[in-house]
Amino acid sequence: MAVIEIIDTKTIKIKVTVEDAISMVKEAAHHLSEYASEIVTIYEKMPEFEYTYFCFYAYDSAKLFEKMLNMDPKAYLSFSLDAPDAFFYALYGGMGGLYDHAKKLVA
Repeated sequence: MAVIEIIDTKTIKIKVTVEDAISMVKEAAHHLSEYASEIVTIYEKMPEFEYTYFCFYAYDSAKLFEKMLNMDPKAYLSFSLDAPDAFFYALYGGMGGLYDHAKKLVA
């Protein structure tokens, strides 16, 4: 489960693991129509970040991320994400498995 460290009233640090990526993929799979747009965006845009970085907020694709965190990081002025490469690879692979179905829902 994601660990959220509150540094001060304006700053948090978020640490995630592969299990958090799996949690995001499962949530997306169970609510495909709700997250279809995010699935498509994550899958199509992650290669631009070399698969090991991704800014969920750059493309308005943070609803699934926030669901996994069970909070809204935007409530803070600054947050950092500590995630192993495996988190991003697992997330990308999971979104790839859901991509064709999600693409049909947003087309």
